[in-house]
Amino acid sequence: MSGARNLVRCPHCGANNNIDPQRGIEHARCGRCHAPLAPGGASYGPSEPIVVTDADFSERVINSRLPVLVDFWAPWCGPCRQVAPVLEDLAREYRGRVIVAKLNVDENGYTAREFRVSSIPTLVLIRDGNELNRMVGAQSRPHIERLLSMVV
Repeated sequence: MSGARNLVRCPHCGANNNIDPQRGIEHARCGRCHAPLAPGGASYGPSEPIVVTDADFSERVINSRLPVLVDFWAPWCGPCRQVAPVLEDLAREYRGRVIVAKLNVDENGYTAREFRVSSIPTLVLIRDGNELNRMVGAQSRPHIERLLSMVV
């Protein structure tokens, strides 16, 4: 019997499930609601922020089965660079429960305008295609985790 186990929260009902890392999550189902624990067949979801664009925003964010924290940012923005390592850590920690996405506002003005982003960084939490909340400016890890607590 394997010793180490991973705790995975069901994206549908929120129940915690112990998953044997040797067996993986690809075909695992929630013990409470029996929904697949790997939305879309992905093993755990991305463990680092994904890059989204105007072209794929709807598919990868709006239609996501998992909640998505979108970082509207630009490479020249100091506060954006300051918050980036925190978002990388959170993407790993919340893998399988929340997707962290990055949208470069300089290259993807349409989506930035649609979300009325006027200052960066702006973090927008989206679930089931709906904006739940947002934060503007460089935020501390505890503040961002408070935002994520709405969906995990």
